[in-house]
Amino acid sequence: MTTTAITDIACLVTNDPSLGNGTPLGLIRDAAVVIDGDRIVWTGESSKAPATDNAFDAGGRAMIPGFVDSHSHLVFAGDRTQEFNARMTGRPYSAGGIRTTVAATRAASDDALSANVARYLAEALRQGTTTCETKSGYGLTVEDEARSLRIAARHTDEVTYLGAHIVSPDYADDPAGYVDLVTGPMLDACAPHARWIDVFCEKGAFDGDQARAVLTAGLAKGLHPRVHANQLGHGPGVQLAVELDAASADHCTHLTDADLDALGQGDTVATLLPGAEFSTRALWPDARRLLDAGATVALSTDCNPGSSFTSSMPFCIALAVRDMGMTPDEAVWSATAGGAAALRRTDIGRIAPGARADLLLLDAPSHVHLAYRPGVPLAYAVWQRGERVA
Repeated sequence: MTTTAITDIACLVTNDPSLGNGTPLGLIRDAAVVIDGDRIVWTGESSKAPATDNAFDAGGRAMIPGFVDSHSHLVFAGDRTQEFNARMTGRPYSAGGIRTTVAATRAASDDALSANVARYLAEALRQGTTTCETKSGYGLTVEDEARSLRIAARHTDEVTYLGAHIVSPDYADDPAGYVDLVTGPMLDACAPHARWIDVFCEKGAFDGDQARAVLTAGLAKGLHPRVHANQLGHGPGVQLAVELDAASADHCTHLTDADLDALGQGDTVATLLPGAEFSTRALWPDARRLLDAGATVALSTDCNPGSSFTSSMPFCIALAVRDMGMTPDEAVWSATAGGAAALRRTDIGRIAPGARADLLLLDAPSHVHLAYRPGVPLAYAVWQRGERVA
């Protein structure tokens, strides 16, 4: 292995208060980072950087950890442009459009689905996303859910079984039978290919009792819970997520004071997905309320073909700052360290010795430009596992 020093970093976001200015971002001015193989081995002021085999001049730009996108749905086929177009003319969003993607995904070949996942991960990587979780949920048969997870696992270690996305059209008249399938034969086929289990706990999808059955069955198979919770209205999803120590409760748009207290006191991360609200013209989640309650907040894209067809974490940062009550510092932390917390990872989402060398050099002097210059491609260089990839 050879060592590389990245020097002349105007502003380095470490997400480690002990390394920088004592804030959650752990900012270091006029900084350097030293990489050895796929790991970070040193951070500090540029003038104090140790000798290395190679050097890279950052040219007075800002550097942050690679984005951690902890919620996406990339194993799909088909297009829902017509649905989006109709929604923009005034039709309200409901979860029914998922069935359109299910039909297209079932009809697609493995190669086509894999190419689609690779395409969107590459698109995200060019924008600075170095870790991405993705889910099944557009197959809804034993065979199609298992193959979706096998395909996802070719591209990322963060794979989630979401057989409980909606009740399969094949079981429209027997939702209890579908829950039995999801917690039985489908789970048996899918568990070897996933790290997580998720459920859409929402009116029109799965109620609290059904969601509990799905998640506890997954736990028994060694899959840790995540929950689509409280997106379309108040419901039991957040409370269930905290009770079962889910890694994250995702969406969190409609919250009671009791929900806020639970998230503030538990270890479950509140993952906010502003792309969904943007695309559906729905109520924005109140990030300020969550943060003030002491909750850990993550930002993610929810990249999917129906309700949030974006792979851009910078776009989500800009939305969170503009419409959800977050400061630029909070939004950048939530898109990096917050996402890592939502995946229960300590090796990503920070720039500190021992962490994986996932780095994003911005073509800007400060991380604040991610919100200050929305829509502008600011990724100047990206390193993933120590290798410059963009």
